[in-house]
Amino acid sequence: MTTIGGLVFLLGCVFGGYVMAGGKFDIILHSLPHEMITIGGAAIGAFVMSNSVHDIKHVLGGFGKIVKGCRFHKHEYVELLTLLYYFVRLAQSKGAMALEPHIEKPEESAAFQKFPKIAKDKAATLMICDYLRMVGMNADDPHQIEDIMSKELKKVAVEEMHASHALQAIADALPALGIVAAVLGVIKTMASIDQPPSVLGGMIGGALVGTFLGILLAYGMMGPMAARLKGVVDEDCKFYEVIRAVIVSHLHGNAPQVAVEAGRKAAPSHSMPSFQELEAALQDIQI
Repeated sequence: MTTIGGLVFLLGCVFGGYVMAGGKFDIILHSLPHEMITIGGAAIGAFVMSNSVHDIKHVLGGFGKIVKGCRFHKHEYVELLTLLYYFVRLAQSKGAMALEPHIEKPEESAAFQKFPKIAKDKAATLMICDYLRMVGMNADDPHQIEDIMSKELKKVAVEEMHASHALQAIADALPALGIVAAVLGVIKTMASIDQPPSVLGGMIGGALVGTFLGILLAYGMMGPMAARLKGVVDEDCKFYEVIRAVIVSHLHGNAPQVAVEAGRKAAPSHSMPSFQELEAALQDIQI
């Protein structure tokens, strides 16, 4: 919601200041449809040319992330840490083979069913099951597992960041596309050079609307949206860093409480549950 609020405030200040300075909307409103078709159409065309169908769908989905923000908050981190605590404690007390019923069919696992938000996150569920399965296959070298997990998390982050980069590429192109629209407006004006100054002034003003729109869309909308999406993706990726921290700490031979504490410390500060909050959640876990 902060994104929408910021956009409304930005437009209010830009156009409010314009009106307070004595500006009139007649020229802008008259030129807006044509300039938007030129600038917006060119931007969309360039975007389609530079991205695959999969990437286009990914970027469109990114607008939802911009509005909704990060998917994971303190409650989700408590649920994740509690679930991981159950698994590492189960592996420690009954052996890695005791994890098999949960990781082979997570949709039927009683442990996953207790935490539906985690179970619905396919990426988190898949990561938990994959690496616990590796533990059951005696791939118990913590340094090797940590290296593999770090590479996967980096890959996921790069893929998720593509939407932000695509939006930033559009933002970088919009000022130039605004100039293209303005130049076309000047060409149109020059073709009517025999008109009186009042007419030429309106045509020149309409041409400058293209430059104005290109800069406003770039630095007032698309650029901030790209930055917001990057921040959301960065924060979401920290959720999976918690999984890595807990599993690697477990493989180092630490007690379940210590492994979960390592994961808690990997959570973002504003979403990190306190030691007491997590301890209260773990007291209800039974193996």
